[in-house]
Amino acid sequence: MVEKDKFHVLNYVKKEEYTGSMDGMRYMLRKKVEGEETKLEVTIWPEPFGYAATPEKKKQRMEFGFHEEGLEEAVDWMNAQYEGQKALWDVVK
Repeated sequence: MVEKDKFHVLNYVKKEEYTGSMDGMRYMLRKKVEGEETKLEVTIWPEPFGYAATPEKKKQRMEFGFHEEGLEEAVDWMNAQYEGQKALWDVVK
């Protein structure tokens, strides 16, 4: 599980994509600008491959507000997806 109180990556994401993994689930957070609106896009996919080598059909995306509350919502979503799709992440173990 990603712990909200230890996951302070928003300043990093302002400039670069942030990637990580958690027991079979990989994730990427990036800033997405649409017109005048800035969003936090989160993408998750199963290991073992990186983002570029993983087919699009295996990736799941969600957008959140680009602020601390949005980051907390993103962490909640990632954790819920991890728990709800455990069999998908366990395949690589």
